[in-house]
Amino acid sequence: MQSFKYYAPTHVVFGPETEQQVGKLVKKYGGTKVLVHYGGGSVVRSGLLDRVCKSLEAEGIAYVKLGGVVPNPRVSLVREGIELCRKEGVDFLLAVGGGSVIDSMKAMSVGVPYKGDVWDFYTRKAFDKECLPTSCVLTIPAAGSEMSDGSVITNDEGGLKKDYCIDEFRCKFSILNPVLTYTLPAWQTACGATDMMMHTQERYFSKDDDMDITDNIAEASIRTVMNSVKIVLKEPENYRHRAQLMWAGSLMHNDLTGCGTSGDWATHNLEHELSGMFDVSHGAGLAALWGSWARYVLNENPTRFARFAVNVLGVQNDFNDTIGTALRGIEKMEEFYRSIGMPTNIKELIGKDITDAEIEEMADKCSNYGTSTVGALKVLTREDMVNIYKMAR
Repeated sequence: MQSFKYYAPTHVVFGPETEQQVGKLVKKYGGTKVLVHYGGGSVVRSGLLDRVCKSLEAEGIAYVKLGGVVPNPRVSLVREGIELCRKEGVDFLLAVGGGSVIDSMKAMSVGVPYKGDVWDFYTRKAFDKECLPTSCVLTIPAAGSEMSDGSVITNDEGGLKKDYCIDEFRCKFSILNPVLTYTLPAWQTACGATDMMMHTQERYFSKDDDMDITDNIAEASIRTVMNSVKIVLKEPENYRHRAQLMWAGSLMHNDLTGCGTSGDWATHNLEHELSGMFDVSHGAGLAALWGSWARYVLNENPTRFARFAVNVLGVQNDFNDTIGTALRGIEKMEEFYRSIGMPTNIKELIGKDITDAEIEEMADKCSNYGTSTVGALKVLTREDMVNIYKMAR
């Protein structure tokens, strides 16, 4: 068991019509001029953006707006937002959208007071922690960014996708209204469920397997998501199961499901290069890679994979064949991905064969050209990365 710090300061307001409390919450946390950050047309067409702005107006809070966030959010828009915040004297940031919008907002929050370029944080050239306060109205349960300490940004030049994680990124408050997710397309719903499950799987597959309470929380969380996503794909306006997914997305990435474990995060790192190169949905990229990663590292802790197979996926435990039980669990996980429309290899994900040159380029970027490794269950070198990408092709 690893020693751990658990820090989850975000004020969560959960339930129908909770977006109407935005103005009061901004005032409570000291905001006087807000940047309202959002993506594309859905928050406009649905009337959500208007409701949020009217809530701010009702409390006499000034605001400016900046839209245009895309999946795999770009540093170019972050830079535009930083300049806007400085020009307008913004002192509080509000994201209205999913993980991409929230991550873009977090990058702005650390970039506004910084004298250099915000990309410095994502390439580890800067480590400042001074940030503007952040908040969100969540519309897509997936990334968990509404309660996490992380932000992932893509550089328009070269397609590099990098993360930066500091406690100061944690939102002051997060509004979670499951009704806002009723109109999510099936693909986006399934990608989101895959992403939130992987946040817990990255923490679960570890050499630390003696924190039973954390393991039990993790296993129950994954089972709940697997059950609820299948229901909402058939019944998009099922409030009970939309609510399970929305709350699970937050809990599965606010560190709760990893207390006492070291975590791995190799699949996320591998996927960042995949979505950076091909601009694919993050959750789908994770599904396309996970089975290959799991088979590649299985022997590092086969009993852990066997426990997952039995406790999460309902595989019959063959006590005389731990490896066999574990492999059946990996197969069962891939069956689940396919059942919700997710790919289980790169060709299914991008619609064509990936080339050796593209694999080599992704491995170069993931390993910082052979100078760094990823993963903890099995530490992956550049050669390992190439092998996993090829297994997944």
